[in-house]
Amino acid sequence: MALVSICIPTYNGATFLQEALDSIKAQTYNNIEVIVSDDASSDNTLSLVEKFKKEVNFPVFVYNHDPKGIGANWNNSVKKSNGDYIKFLFQDDVLMPTCIERMVDVAKKNDNVGLVYSKREIVYNVNDKNDTMWVKRFGSLHNHWGKLKLTEGVIDGKTYLKDPLLLEQPMNKIGEPTAVLLNKKCFDKVGYFSTQLKQTLDVEYWYRLMPYFTIAFVSEELVKFRLHNEQATQINNKNKTKDKLLLPRL
Repeated sequence: MALVSICIPTYNGATFLQEALDSIKAQTYNNIEVIVSDDASSDNTLSLVEKFKKEVNFPVFVYNHDPKGIGANWNNSVKKSNGDYIKFLFQDDVLMPTCIERMVDVAKKNDNVGLVYSKREIVYNVNDKNDTMWVKRFGSLHNHWGKLKLTEGVIDGKTYLKDPLLLEQPMNKIGEPTAVLLNKKCFDKVGYFSTQLKQTLDVEYWYRLMPYFTIAFVSEELVKFRLHNEQATQINNKNKTKDKLLLPRL
């Protein structure tokens, strides 16, 4: 069985972190390690991780990281990993029990699969108009392609790049890192996440690896992505982050 590194970049994530950690315990795929890269949390994030570490029989590695932006923290967790595959899990999100097993199974069907992604369930406040609007716009990302009519399976990454709606909203039609499994060889081929971008570093990375790898889609909700006021996406939106101006031309 391929080793999967579950990478958790953290910063003051105690509010929802326990649920994320519990979802790792529930995984049906057993050959895993957990890499926590913490950006100097001042809450009890690390105490929750230490407790978790004592409760499980797989390796859990904790690294203190000098805060230099979210991209740097994501990259640090990858650089510290030992796995054949990288499975991000953000501190406020959740993996469904079969998430890793399903994604690895699909990844192994083609030697050149660089990225596997799935549908995701959105956890949000149904009484919040902003949340409701967000879910309406970005809830089913895979339906926003032009010529691509996605069913479960593997497609050449160049086919994604040729789609006429590639750069139309929503730009990230793959999903957040929690919804993605990456082959470790992607980082050898195209490098790491941008440390300049704050909001679009994931989509920029998905597009950067597409010329070289095939992309696999799982037509099942394998993760839960949580909307809340303190998540990085919400904070960046409030600060009117202008990542789009920094994105390289494709």
